[in-house]
Amino acid sequence: MAHVAPKITLSPARDIPFNKLVLSQDNVRKIKAGVSIEELAEDIAHRGLLTSLNVRPEVDAEGKETGIYRIPAGGRRYRALERLVSQKRLAKTAGVPCIVSNGETPEVEDSLAENVQRVSLHPLDQFRAFQMLREQGLGEEDIAARFFVSAATVKQRLRLASVSPRLLDFYAEDQMTLEQVMAFSITNDHVRQEQVWDTISRSHSREPYYIRRLLTETAIRAGDRRAVYVGVDAYEAAGGVVMRDLFEQDQGGWLQDPAMLEQLVLEKLKADAEAIQTSEGWKWAEAAFDFPYGHTSGLRRFHGEQAEMTEEDLARYDATRAEYERLDAEYAEASEYSEAAEQKLEELGSELDRLKDRPYILDPQEVARGGVFVSLGASGELKIERGFVRPEDEPTADVDTSDPDRDGDHSSVSESSGVAADEADDEDETIKPLPDRLVLDLTAARTVALRNALANDPVVAFIAVLHAFVLKCFYLYGSDSCLEITLQSAKFSQTQGLGDTVWAKEIDQRHEAWGQDLPKDPNDLWAFLIALDDASRQALFAHCASLSVNAVIEPWNKRTRAIVHADQLAGSIGFDMVEAGWVPTVENYLGRVTKARILQAVREAKGDQSAELIGHLKKVDMAREAERLMTDSGWLPEPLRLLPDSASAEQATTEAQETADDSSVETSAPDLPAFLTDREEDPDAATDEVDEERHLDAAE
Repeated sequence: MAHVAPKITLSPARDIPFNKLVLSQDNVRKIKAGVSIEELAEDIAHRGLLTSLNVRPEVDAEGKETGIYRIPAGGRRYRALERLVSQKRLAKTAGVPCIVSNGETPEVEDSLAENVQRVSLHPLDQFRAFQMLREQGLGEEDIAARFFVSAATVKQRLRLASVSPRLLDFYAEDQMTLEQVMAFSITNDHVRQEQVWDTISRSHSREPYYIRRLLTETAIRAGDRRAVYVGVDAYEAAGGVVMRDLFEQDQGGWLQDPAMLEQLVLEKLKADAEAIQTSEGWKWAEAAFDFPYGHTSGLRRFHGEQAEMTEEDLARYDATRAEYERLDAEYAEASEYSEAAEQKLEELGSELDRLKDRPYILDPQEVARGGVFVSLGASGELKIERGFVRPEDEPTADVDTSDPDRDGDHSSVSESSGVAADEADDEDETIKPLPDRLVLDLTAARTVALRNALANDPVVAFIAVLHAFVLKCFYLYGSDSCLEITLQSAKFSQTQGLGDTVWAKEIDQRHEAWGQDLPKDPNDLWAFLIALDDASRQALFAHCASLSVNAVIEPWNKRTRAIVHADQLAGSIGFDMVEAGWVPTVENYLGRVTKARILQAVREAKGDQSAELIGHLKKVDMAREAERLMTDSGWLPEPLRLLPDSASAEQATTEAQETADDSSVETSAPDLPAFLTDREEDPDAATDEVDEERHLDAAE
């Protein structure tokens, strides 16, 4: 006979007065998580109790029910009801819907089963529910208030409506991750989204940053100089579309219509150029995004004279500079960062710059015949190049025939004088020194002829320049050279420890070796250089030329053009300070800057997490630990970095950002000494709203 399984009997449900309910000590939920009791109470007050409590009757020693019911499952709901009762918003005797268990299983098992079997709502379901409420007329703020989440979270959920339904189906089937869906939401173009998904589905790279990169590769960053110049608001007012990312920092988003943006830029550039031409009185003005290198070739450039400081400005400049130097010296000795001191120094520096940057006064007549080039700077500012005169606009000079210094009159006078002198000398048979003027003329002819001959002999020309260089570098009282060139070599004696560097030692060794090989008498140098082989001559030339390099930025002389050339020189020979062996140490950098600078260096080299680990230390300890953390990081302070061109800088920035996005999850904090981790934790360091803005699933 077949065995018949007994039918399942469900526990009955009934309303039990609130004052007959007590919490069970076997409830497994001990840790606060999820929606707060206060928020749950408000939700119950708004829409009622949606889920019954699970209770068990309490019995006495004889097994009889006492009329009290314990709650093994539903403790948070009970606490919320208790809060409403204490606020007198709910009666103590109000009936509470309860499922009365028959008690065949332990109470702790009931509590555990209710929580373990619960499944969190899928983000896509939450998005669709929010979207339905939105369609029913609720605003984002109303939805956020009703479900106790931030408005940013609601906006993020609703933003998923911009994702192709096909991709959302993939997400529902777990073929896509939430982070990938978030990346696709930056654009409303479903066709483009699906194209990108089909592309990455066939590749190994499916990271969110790569999706964003593909979706925005034809768009223009809001930080681009063109967008900054025109303004995103003006672009949108003209009908342009901006793609925004609600889930990541997008620095203003991406402008989706490059053609429209460039048209707006050109129109504004032309208008600005015309305004400059009219207001300043130029004859012409040309406007363009960029002008080609050499666009001023063939044009005469004229400059104005900087207006002199008034006595009042000069006195103010001296007083401001003295105050700046005093405060800077005091702050350099300080061990703590001071925002007030930093701000005051910045204000004083700005005032000094304002006093030094006095306007240049141009000749009105030159302005009336000259022009200006107006283009777009690297940061979106106007780049104005003033003071160029075209050949056809040059003034014509009238020839003054009465001027005795004109070539015609002067030559005729000289010739007549020369004939008279020659006739007088012919009568005296004594041999006298040649006239000075004749010697000058003869040697001038020789000089021109020698120049021409030297120009046709590059090898000897190289040796002649090398000869002049070596005389300057190695012979304190060397003979003069017929080449009117010189070589200067700065000493940098003010920089402590520079002579101990490996670079200075190599230079000294090389100089000493050449000094031993060169002849003692400078008069023998020419013959020595002629006899040298080509490789040795080139090495000696390079050594002498290297001693003239000066890329020092002095407080009183920024030498902007020279520093730009130093970067060009370094780039041409593939040089940078990291490969040369420079590393940040307490002595050469970290111990000589403020704490803010130290943290900035660590943040750039090792990331925010490393900077946070040492942010609580005193300056001395911070500098020492920063040196250890930054070992082999390849980080350089600004004065030691090469200045790349704008295109390579943008590409390097993009690649660095992509690398950081790709590796941020896998990067772990560096190992630190025990004292670095001995700090108090702030329980309120992170807010729910920040988490909700950064992670879509924060409110699941």
